[in-house]
Order: sequence, then C-alpha cells, then structure tokens
Amino acid sequence: MSQSAAITLIENYYAAFNKGDMDTFLNLLTDDVVHDINQGKRDIGKEAFTQFMSCMNFNYKEQLVDMVIMATADGKRASAEFVVLGEYLKTDEGLPVAQGQKYRLPAGAFFDIRDNKVARVTNYYNLQDWIAQVSA
Repeated sequence: MSQSAAITLIENYYAAFNKGDMDTFLNLLTDDVVHDINQGKRDIGKEAFTQFMSCMNFNYKEQLVDMVIMATADGKRASAEFVVLGEYLKTDEGLPVAQGQKYRLPAGAFFDIRDNKVARVTNYYNLQDWIAQVSA
C-alpha cells in the first residue's frame, strides 16, 4: 500500500465515522483488528470493536474535525490528529452523569495497516480534560 492509499484509507475511516455509517466504518477493519482503548484495555477482533462502537454511539454523539493524517512511505502505519466535538447523551458506567453536556477534546490515533485495512488503532485523548468539561 502506498503512503497516499494509507492516507485515503484513514480519511475514509473517519468520514464513515462522522456520517454514522457503521457498516462502512467496520468494513475498513481487519477481522483480527487490535483496538487499544484510550487509557483502558486492549480489545482484539472486529466483534469486540463493533460492541465498543455500539456502546459509544449509545452514550455519545461525536464529530471529528480539524483532521490531520500522516502515513509512512510504505503505507504500513498512519496517524491522525483531530478535535472531537461531542455531546454526552447517556451516562457511561463509572463516569460523570450525562446531561447532554457538550465537549471539545483534542485527540489522536495511531494505526497499523494490513491488506488495505486497519489492523490496529490506538486512540488517545486526555480523559481528565473530558471529565472536567462534562463535570463543569
């Protein structure tokens, strides 16, 4: 995969996310995708990723903006930096009570790419910043 193809893959991944097109979004993943959840556990497999996204879509409404995507020359690794514009819809276990709070959160992600699909995604954002925003 070329560098430009890797960038296009990640652009398509986030475009599907922003549209709420979970079928397209999930079809851009390998079956054995590794998902490193921000400040949390590592999940393996498309089924686990699908369950994670179902929970996220139930509790949060998010759009990703100000996207910057980079990839290695061989297209095997990529990264993205962006801002999450979100609304906290339903209380997520162990987190503050949801009351429709809006938040703006810088975030990033790192990817391994295999067979023209995302084989690993590691997400990062500052959880304490998010908690402060939704607790204010």
